[in-house]
Amino acid sequence: MADNSPYKVTLVKSLHGQLANIAASARGLGLRRIHQSVVVADTPENRGMIRKAEHLLKVEPASAAGGLRQSK
Repeated sequence: MADNSPYKVTLVKSLHGQLANIAASARGLGLRRIHQSVVVADTPENRGMIRKAEHLLKVEPASAAGGLRQSK
């Protein structure tokens, strides 16, 4: 994940019942609902949040995302 390209991140499992810091990491990525996807930049901060909640997420390169908009 060090080629500095954006990633499409999708929430595939519920945040309900997760530790507060894991849920906060997913929300920090801009994910609110199951099956919601966002495109995030490849930064150390985002990589850390992805790593913290990786058991709840599906991560793929943004080039496979089609025309998905960037997260604000």
